[in-house]
Amino acid sequence: MKHLIRRLPALVRWILSIGVIYFLLFTAMRLGLYLFFNKQGYGPGQVLDAFFLGARYDLRIICLVLLILLVLGSTPWLHPFKSSFGKKWWNVLLSIITLLILFFFVVDYAHYAYLVQRLNASVLNYLEDAGISTSMVWQSYPVIRLVLGLIAGTWFIVWLIRRSWRRIQASTQPVSKRMRITSFVICFLVCGFFLFGKFSQYPLRWSDAFALGSDYKANLSLNPFESFFNTLKFRGNKFDKKKVEELFPVIKQYYNLDPNTASLNFERVVAPRPGSITSKPNIVLVICESFSGYKSSMWGNPLNTTPFFNSICEKGVFFDRCFTPTYGTARGVWATLTGMPDVEMPKTASRNPAAVDQHIIINDFADYEKFYLIGGSTSWANMRGLLTNNINNLHLYEQDDYDAPKIDVWGISDKNLFLESNKILAKQNKPFFAVIQTADNHRPYTIPEEDRAEFKLIDVPQDSLSKYGFETLPEVNAFRYTDYCFQKFFEAASKEKYFDNTIFVFVGDHGIPGNAGRMFPDAWTEQRLTSEHVPLLFYSPRLLQPRRINEICSQMDVLPTIAGLSNISYLNSSLGKDLLDTSSHHFAFIFDPDNSMTGLVKGDYFYRSQLKTKKEEFVSVKDNNKPGTDSATLASKEQMRLLSQAIYESAKYLLLNNKKKVQQPK
Repeated sequence: MKHLIRRLPALVRWILSIGVIYFLLFTAMRLGLYLFFNKQGYGPGQVLDAFFLGARYDLRIICLVLLILLVLGSTPWLHPFKSSFGKKWWNVLLSIITLLILFFFVVDYAHYAYLVQRLNASVLNYLEDAGISTSMVWQSYPVIRLVLGLIAGTWFIVWLIRRSWRRIQASTQPVSKRMRITSFVICFLVCGFFLFGKFSQYPLRWSDAFALGSDYKANLSLNPFESFFNTLKFRGNKFDKKKVEELFPVIKQYYNLDPNTASLNFERVVAPRPGSITSKPNIVLVICESFSGYKSSMWGNPLNTTPFFNSICEKGVFFDRCFTPTYGTARGVWATLTGMPDVEMPKTASRNPAAVDQHIIINDFADYEKFYLIGGSTSWANMRGLLTNNINNLHLYEQDDYDAPKIDVWGISDKNLFLESNKILAKQNKPFFAVIQTADNHRPYTIPEEDRAEFKLIDVPQDSLSKYGFETLPEVNAFRYTDYCFQKFFEAASKEKYFDNTIFVFVGDHGIPGNAGRMFPDAWTEQRLTSEHVPLLFYSPRLLQPRRINEICSQMDVLPTIAGLSNISYLNSSLGKDLLDTSSHHFAFIFDPDNSMTGLVKGDYFYRSQLKTKKEEFVSVKDNNKPGTDSATLASKEQMRLLSQAIYESAKYLLLNNKKKVQQPK
């Protein structure tokens, strides 16, 4: 092995040496965090998975440095062994890099000691009160000893790097051109792999840390670079506590909070509701990709794209005026599970490491098995962090957990996802709460070859497609295929024992912007309500009486309504409400991150305003008539303005202040 290493170019040998030195440094710092801050009693054997994942995060940062050294150091004038300037330049640069690495770790230790959180971009907020913050740091930490330790640590690491350089320089041998090229390519590819992080469609992400099952282990696995730079992009999205407090009385009024509730306390313990189902029903919540209202059969689209789903809507509790808070799958899943709108800009809340800790009502289903089943990967949009970190004892199934073949970028087909899910649920002996997330009603609109004999494609003239809300023939067939998958699911599920005591809930993750034509009032098209209008169905032939409900509601209301049906006591700290509680107010908050607009659908109207310019729009969702100017209408507009503003400001606050209860180590 030594002989083989000596045959490598000096630059590649030095890169390997520096990589080992930095890797030992990162590992030592993680070990220090474990030894100094293990307050939850985890034994060494319980954190091996955190250390292994942490090593992968560390290699990502280290390989970024090594790639820079490999590429730049390969140029003749910056070569650390062939150029006197290159030797000096790399000594200076690596000294700076080492100092920065150790500085980040020192600040990270202090940050964790103070807040029990890894270093994140919120620390930059202290610069706004630099004088006070400096005094606090000086009085709270042994600053002089930390600085001396930082200097000594930097000197020692740089000494090791220089010592390795001298040893390699002394043993340098002539290397063939072929070996130089081969070693460069291999080194580049290896570093590139560790930068990506894993053999998968998706790279290693910070959210993978929260799949370890506890906040402590997640924090232990991360390093300050992952936590800091992944939160840096979200630093500008801050809540205004004063505004939240000023508007909290509006929240109290519309969410029926006790008038004596303390400011900013959104928590309310909800007792079982009279008339709820006492048989401890199973729950199957299906989050349906791009299930847009105006494109479906439930509102009379002449293309009749969803005849099966329309038939079960007629046999269930169907809300025909449901809106998602915003457009986009990640935002829709967030709103459904947390009961809050995702008002992050420009990224989504699930991608914000600081927001990964959330209270989710699913946990109040005590003694229920919890499942999340998706045909693809929850690495998408970092959803894994939201799910595994917040839903206790979650059974998570992804594309590699099924026998069915992957058909496209979104994993296995929706039909196979439903059939595989049914097999899993049919084996359960305890009540369960299962979430199934579909994906096929999305580009590239794949119809699996195995279904083409039974599922018949249709041909529709382009003018008819456009007239009834579709852009292409593949899109309309994918929409129809979704309905086919629903039918196959119920054909299989209805044969199982769990079926009769199960509430099936279907909600679209979002709608699709487009021309609703004459099928809906102009506001659906001109104000893009087509992007948010989706079906919401509660279906259980044995447990629920059919009815069609015309009250306006929100995707955020799904979990509180499920809990209300299920005869459980639960903690609601969200902005969702039980739609079947007769005291609930009926409205839907709308947020458009692309145009920085917030709004509200309530009664016969849609109000929205631009966050920066404050330009307002107020239109009818009942017909195409302009709203009147009478006092009652103007009062409604003002109420909607205040409520939309209150929800928006509260959502920003709750993003970081709706934390789950602390989990104990298993």
